Order: sequence, then C-alpha cells, then structure tokens
Amino acid sequence: MAFKETEYHPYDFANRRHIGPSPKEIAEMLAVVGAADLDALIDATVPSAIRQKEPLDWGRALSEQAVLVQMREIAQKNRVLTSLIGQGYHGTVTPPVIQRNILENPAWYTAYTPYQPEISQGRLEALLNYQTMVCDLTGLDVANASLLDEATAAAEAMALAQRAAKSKARAFFVDRHCHPQTIAVIGTRAEPFGWEVIVGDPFTDLDPKAVFGAIFQYPCTYGHVHDFTGPIEALHGAGALACMAADPLALALLKPPGEMGADIAVGSTQRFGVPLGYGGPHAAYMAVRDPLKRSMPGRIVGVSVDARGNRAYRLSLQTREQHIRREKATSNVCTAQALLAVMASMYAVFHGPEGLRAIAQRVHRKTVRLAKGLETLGFSVGPAAFFDTITVEVGALQGVILRAAEAEGVNLRPVGSDRIGITLDERTRRLHAQAVWRAFGGDGLDLKLDHGHRLPEGLVRTSAYLTHPIFHMNRSEAEMTRYMRRLADRDLALDRAMIPLGSCTMKLNATVEMMPISWPEFADIHPLAPAEQTKGYAEMIADLSDKLCAITGYDAISMMPNSGAQGEYAGLLTIRAYHASRGEADRDVCLIPTSAHGTNPASAQMAGLKVVVVAAAENGDIDVEDFRAKAEAAGGRLAACMITYPSTHGVFEGTVREVCEITHALGGQVYLDGANMNALVGLARPGDFGGDVSHLNLHKTFCIPHGGGGPGMGPIGVKAHLAPFLPGRDGGAGRVSAADYGSPSLLVISWAYCLMMGGAGLTQATRIAILNANYIAKRLGEAYPILYSRNGRVAHECIVDTRPMKDRAGVTVDDVAKRLIDCGFHAPTMSWPVAGTLMIEPTESEPKAELDRFITAMLAIAAEARAIEAGEMDAEVNPLKGAPHTVEDLVGDWDRPYSREQACYPPGAFRVDKYWSPVNRVDNVYGDRHLVCSCPPIESYMEAAE
Repeated sequence: MAFKETEYHPYDFANRRHIGPSPKEIAEMLAVVGAADLDALIDATVPSAIRQKEPLDWGRALSEQAVLVQMREIAQKNRVLTSLIGQGYHGTVTPPVIQRNILENPAWYTAYTPYQPEISQGRLEALLNYQTMVCDLTGLDVANASLLDEATAAAEAMALAQRAAKSKARAFFVDRHCHPQTIAVIGTRAEPFGWEVIVGDPFTDLDPKAVFGAIFQYPCTYGHVHDFTGPIEALHGAGALACMAADPLALALLKPPGEMGADIAVGSTQRFGVPLGYGGPHAAYMAVRDPLKRSMPGRIVGVSVDARGNRAYRLSLQTREQHIRREKATSNVCTAQALLAVMASMYAVFHGPEGLRAIAQRVHRKTVRLAKGLETLGFSVGPAAFFDTITVEVGALQGVILRAAEAEGVNLRPVGSDRIGITLDERTRRLHAQAVWRAFGGDGLDLKLDHGHRLPEGLVRTSAYLTHPIFHMNRSEAEMTRYMRRLADRDLALDRAMIPLGSCTMKLNATVEMMPISWPEFADIHPLAPAEQTKGYAEMIADLSDKLCAITGYDAISMMPNSGAQGEYAGLLTIRAYHASRGEADRDVCLIPTSAHGTNPASAQMAGLKVVVVAAAENGDIDVEDFRAKAEAAGGRLAACMITYPSTHGVFEGTVREVCEITHALGGQVYLDGANMNALVGLARPGDFGGDVSHLNLHKTFCIPHGGGGPGMGPIGVKAHLAPFLPGRDGGAGRVSAADYGSPSLLVISWAYCLMMGGAGLTQATRIAILNANYIAKRLGEAYPILYSRNGRVAHECIVDTRPMKDRAGVTVDDVAKRLIDCGFHAPTMSWPVAGTLMIEPTESEPKAELDRFITAMLAIAAEARAIEAGEMDAEVNPLKGAPHTVEDLVGDWDRPYSREQACYPPGAFRVDKYWSPVNRVDNVYGDRHLVCSCPPIESYMEAAE
C-alpha cells in the first residue's frame, strides 16, 4: 500500500532537543510579541548593519545515531595506551558508582554556581567535603572549592604571595623540579606585573631576601621527595611566603606541607577518580594558613544557619571575588571546577583515609618493585627516595627504549636526551611492569612484590587525616548511591526546571553530546601522549575550530583557555604581545564600559593594563562620546577596549561599529566578550563588525554544562594579524593553562552540538532564544518595568526592574529571588548589571509551557507585592519575606497571617512534583562573622542552632 512521505523541517533533529517551543508555540508567542514572523522579529531586533551576508552551512544536521557513529569513528583514531608519563597527570579509577551518579548525572552536571545557597545545599556540602579533604591532606587551615588546574593554581599562589608577603622584593623563586607546564604558566602570569621569575635549586640557588615567595614541587616532577622545612624557615625569616605544589595521594603517606611550615599549598586532585581526558577538566586545589583566607582567590564554601537556626551552607567571603571588586580584584577566577571537585570529594568519601592510604601504599610498592627490576637489569635508577616516580639513566638508548615501550602498549617520559621518567598509578598492574622491563631489555624478568619502601626517612606521615565522620560512612555501593542521591535532591538544576540566568545561558546539555566524554578513547588519553596516538582528538579539534571560525568570522582559534575568564586573560595577552611586536609595548590603556562583566576589569588588570571606565548612556548603551573622549585621551597608549555584544543590558547597540572604528583609528584592538554569543550565532559575526579577538564560553553557547560552577572552556578566536601571538606560541601570549587544549575532553560536547544542529539549526536556536526573551519581556512588562530595549525589542535576555516594589512595598530583589524558590525556579541574575533588578535569559531550550510557568510565578509575586502595598498583607510577615518555605513550615504551630498553602504552593509551583528547599533563608552575615570552611563536628551544628 502506498503511503505519503513525511517531510521534515531542516532543523527537526535539533528541534527535538535544543529548541524548546514547537512550531505552534512559536506562532503563539510571535502573536504575543506582535511580530508577523521570526524574520520580522529578528529584523527589528538585530541591526541590519551587522547582519552576516551568508548563512551558516556545513551540511545537513545529523541525527543522534549519525552523530554517535561519527564520534565512534573519530574516537577509534585515538590509541589508548597505558601512559606512565606523569608530569602531574595520572591514570585513575573512577568508581563506577561515582561515574554513573555524579559525572553522568544531569542532576549534578546541569546545575549552576551556588550563588543561591538555599537551592544548592547538596553541591555545597559536597564542596565542603572537598575543602575538608584538602585541608586535612595538606595540613593547612582553609581551602577553596577548587581552581582550574595545577599550573594556574600555582600562578594564583604566586600572586597571593606577592599580595601578602612582608617582603618588598619583585622576584619569585620556582623550584626547577616543578612540572614544566607549571613553570611556564607562572612565567606568563608574572611578566605583565614585572615580577622576575628565578628558576633554580631550592637548596643551593634560593636567596630568601631576593624574593617575595617561592614554590616547591612535592614530590618533584622527576620523583625526588625533599624536606623543605629549611628553605621555608629561611623564606619566613626574610618576610617571604612559601608555597608547595603537592600531590594529594602522596600526602596520604608523606609529611604534609603545613607541617613543614608552608603558607600555601596547591595541586591537582585529578588522580582522585577524575579521568585524564587529554588534559582536563581537572579540579586544582589551594589551601592556605588562616591569615591568608581573605586574600585567597576562588570560592570558599562556609557553614552558616538559616532562619530557623538550622545548619546551612553558602559561599562565604564573596567580597573577595572578581565580580565584586572588578579592576581592584586580585584574581579573575570565575569558572572553577566544581563538578570535578565533587567527584574528587566523593572519591575520598568512598575510600576513606584507610582506602587512600592503601592505594598510595600499593602505588609506592609497585614503583619500588619496578625500580628493583630495572636495577637488576643494570640501569641506574634515581632518586634514592621517591613516592611513585623514578628517573632512569639510559644514555643513547632513550629513543630505542621509548619506541620499544610504545610497542608494548606503554608510554614513558623522555627526560632530556639520556633519561626516561616513569610514574606509576593505581591502574598500574604487574603486566605493565613486565612490559616496561621488556622495553628495557628484560625479557622474562619478574619480581615478586615485596613490602619494602623507599620513602624518605623523616618524611613519613604520622598525623591523622579525613577524621570527620563523613569519611567514615558505610561505603557500600547502596549507601554511597543514597548519599549522592540525597545531596542531589537538595539542589535545583536544569533537570528539574528552567534556570533563567541572564548572561550565563543555562541551555540544554543534550545526553547524546555528553555520552562520549566517558568513552576510554577520549577519557583515558594523557595530554603528553605522542601525536600518533591522538589523531582523533586532532581531527575533532581542527573541525570544531573551523566551525567556530565560520560562526565568529575569526581566522584562528586557540583552545588553551579552560574558562571564560582565562579566555579574556589570554585574549588581552595576545593583544599585548601584538603591540609589543610592533614596538608599541607602552600601549597599556584598556577602555571598559561600566556594564562589563566583572571578570573584564580583573582580566585587564592581570594582563598589565590600566582600566579606564567608560560611562553608559541613559538608555544603557555605551556612551559613545565618553568613549571617544577617553580613547583620544589615551591616544598612543590605547591598547584595547573590552565590550560585550549584545550589551550586558540585553540589547543590540546600533553604535558597535562606531566604537570599533574609534578604537582602530587610534591603533587599539577590540576585545569583544563572547559571553552573549547565544544571541549572535548565525545572525552576526564579531570578526565582521569590528572584533579583533573574542573568547567563546563553550559552557554557555556551545552546550558544555556548567557543572555547578565548572567545568568550562573559553577558547579565543582572533583575526589573522593576531594569530601569531596566540597562547603557547613562540613570541605569543605564553602558556595560560596547563594543557595545550585546556579541557579537551569537553570539546566533544560542543562538536557534537554543532554536528547535530547544523548551520540552520544553530541559527534557528539563536532566533528562538531572542523570541523567548521577547516573549517573557512582553508578558512581564504588564507588572515590571523592562529597563532597556531597541525598537521595543530585547536581545536574548531582558532586565526587569524590581526597585519600584521596594519603594512601594519594601519588597527587595532578594525577596523576589527567594520566593521564586517556592515556585520551583532558580532566580535570574540578581542586581547585575543594575542593582535591584533581575536579568532573565530563558534560552532557546525552554518550551512555552515552562516559560508560562515562570511568567505565572513572577506575576503572582508582583500581585503579592501589590497586596502588601495595599495593606492587604503585613509588610513584615508575608510570603515574600518568609521565602523560601520548607517542609518544616507544613508542621507544627503556624502563627503567620498567611496560610501554609499560600506559603508553600504559590502559582507556578507543581503540586505533585514540587521542589522543596531543604533550608529556609540563609543568614549570610552570620556565615561571614562565624567563618567555618571545613566540615565541623556535629556538636557545633547543634550549638549554632541554639
């Protein structure tokens, strides 16, 4: 029997995943906003002068099945060998219970940074566990909730030492046995500030009076394990600070940095169950002595209480952070590695102190056995004392042995021209040792594993660690699964509801895009594996780079920056290197509008530039005349301007070309912040309308999940004249991250997204993002002033003004945010870029039903505020001031003038599947005044509640 062929829309495959509204819903929303069709809406919203002429086109969008087939083909071009290369990266076993319930669980990977603590209690507890783990292992007082990687954490430690040291010296000492990538990143960070980096032997070359601080590797990159107590005491005597880059697994057996007197410890927790991923993402740590806690970069989870006096977690001491301090910030840290830190913390919870110690002991014993075998074969093995790394003298045989080892399925590390480094890990088995021996000519050699050790005398750890009960829970899989589920249930992530955060683009992270990150061909590749083994990665990265260039109008891409803030920093360093190459190193002024992202001024300051703030016009646009005047005042010193487009105020400014032309006429370069690329893809290209360099938040526009505050990726695109100066290139911006491609295992997500959407699908996603924002603005405009627009239209986000509520009814923007929790929503971005407002970005992923639920909730909140204003509700005791309400509010006495139902089931909330905040409103002031940043004993919780 004949049948009619079904016709699919060109972006149907994308439509079923990334684009929320159906065609019928699109038509209904267009009617509400008063646009004849999507083309008419876009024409009224996006200035014609910047529209791209040619559509995005790289072939038909692929189905899920076709994408997986292509990903498998690419993955098979990577060869997964056993890498014993070390250099800060190790094979590790991700416990399956953690892989399935954390890494592959959208309840964890789709969450946002926990700035709203009431709906982030699960993540905050897991991160507090992480901080406790780090403090215990390092022997220091306070740890942060993770940094980007070990190398950038070391650079942050240097900057912290410079700020806090009593010494006025302008040099920093680096142990020559630090990992090479660490030395390189420190050098990049120091140069713009004019700090000298002295690389040498800590025991013979260190002059404490000549430096403000020093960093030592423990154990060192070639295996040595030294007691740095002497050099540290000498540094302190000269008013300098001491940093140690320490392997946390080694600290299960070795004396911790804090017991040597170190002020700061940094390192990577990658080997605590986080896959290699060709270099990332991995959670770095930083721990400090207590007096340094207010100068430490990054986020710090602390313990506070809620309105009932119950224990509650929150981010503490936020006034230290870049989004508050702007150009006065001491760091531009924005994205951390929260998801990976959670994995590492769960690894410690799963294994406990006994398990970590046993793993460390097994790794050490296997290394001793390997060393004995090589000594039996006649090779000189060093050092005499080690943990998991040895260096073997091989002379002219280096190349032969390396090739023989690769033929045996093992990668080893060339050291100089005549040595080979070998680092073992928890995945190393007897067969791997035998393969190494065979590569060294030891066919048939086999030694029994004895219980001898070669740890240095006097450095064997005697102090306890991981003593808190959480690290001694029943570690059966059933209990671990339930613990992780309990924590996840306390949080509100994208798997539950829309997260309408302006500027942060919380869009769908499609399951099919996430799947390949767990495949061994992507997860188990060492970043220093030979190029012949990483051809799949190379092909994927090259194709993604080509697509990103086509999308942005740039000519080259660097994937090195592993966060948006790192991208800003790298872009400005690229501009700086370009000017220096032309004999214009004195260009040091950077113009930044008042509405710029908080990381922009901080990044400029880190790149050695002087920030000049440009005013905003009354309509929220850049004040072009003020911009022109300040650019002309800078004259030949103008290095760059940093602008965000569409603007942070949520509109497409018609003057963007003029701003770019002013900058170029004076010899400056245009840094166009790519945070809002979700409003541009397929419609306009920054490289065409004046941008010289942009970073791309792949964790925003290109679907890498936020992970509760990281991972992220911030690659930069540049025009051709800047390409020679990209990070990592000779004469360029230097190394800004530890790995060449930042966090490359995440790039498969963005690549799959581009393949599955196609050019037409990506363009349609942009159009729907703009439609969704305009729909919300139109509907909410009945109750809230919409601050900025162009031709009556907003871009992909809008700013609603809640200040009139405060003036008329005493209802603050905080009250609105907390009441939205009762409705089952994460609040929009609060008080930025305008104090007392909410910035809403719905993204294209949200269907009309979810938009309408959010609108219902917001309109109901406005109605409650009107009731307070009219005297129908008490001005102090009302649902807005009492929000969020918890299950505890359903039981016991109730003496409030509003009903429990009104409190707990406001319009917009689900009746059956309601999200319940686990705590009432958190007391921020209490948390900062009574700072507790590691897991406190149970009795202290009880005291706090009294």
